[in-house]
Amino acid sequence: MNAPQTPPPCRFCNGFLWPLAGLALLLALWWLAVHGLGRDSLMAARFAPETTARAALALAAGGEIWQHAFASLRRVAYGLAIALAAGIPLGLLLGSWAAFERASSTAFQFLRMISPLSWMPIAVMALGVGEAPVVFLLAFAAIWPIVLNVAAGIRAIDPLWLTLADSLGANRRERLWCITVPAIASHLLTGVRLAIGLIWVVLVPAEMLGVNAGLGYFILDTRDRMAYGELMAGVLFIGLLGFLLDWLARLAHRRWSGD
Repeated sequence: MNAPQTPPPCRFCNGFLWPLAGLALLLALWWLAVHGLGRDSLMAARFAPETTARAALALAAGGEIWQHAFASLRRVAYGLAIALAAGIPLGLLLGSWAAFERASSTAFQFLRMISPLSWMPIAVMALGVGEAPVVFLLAFAAIWPIVLNVAAGIRAIDPLWLTLADSLGANRRERLWCITVPAIASHLLTGVRLAIGLIWVVLVPAEMLGVNAGLGYFILDTRDRMAYGELMAGVLFIGLLGFLLDWLARLAHRRWSGD
């Protein structure tokens, strides 16, 4: 007797229906929290889903939220670029030079465990108010997953590959581009994804350091204006934009790894 075959998974259900059901449940819980548990609170009514939806449509049509989003994404790009420029060489050294690893690993772990936001007062005193301290905080948050993942990629290289390259007469440049870079690419993309997640968490409070544009500034401004519908719409927009950035990072990783 043949064993019963398991039906193939429904890609449409897994890729669309289940995520949509999860979002619908989240929306229902939001509505219940406002109109059920908080029905006697005037403040809770200002954060209702319908109020937020009207504010979100008005913001999208007016274009203000897109200007703030562009300012935030520009800072994210600057912070990530600085973290990559500094983190990749450090990761290469950490993974390939044992003496450097022994001398620096404890210091790196110590610095990594310091919350980037705790540097806010020092960053303002050293760099002034404006773009520079924000970008510094984002770069500080992003550099550690890049360093550690690049170092892990270096350690994961099969020594036989390097021996084969030496036997074929490859020079250092050829070993770098033909063996090292392909070997660490997947680890680097993982580090970039983790770095983007950390940057996005740090971004909103960092943008309260005296800048006049950005999603963090927008949240602070709506709170001061008591525009709570716009505030909630801004919070949801931050979540949506962060989700899209993470999706792009995951897509790049899957494309490289061939999954």
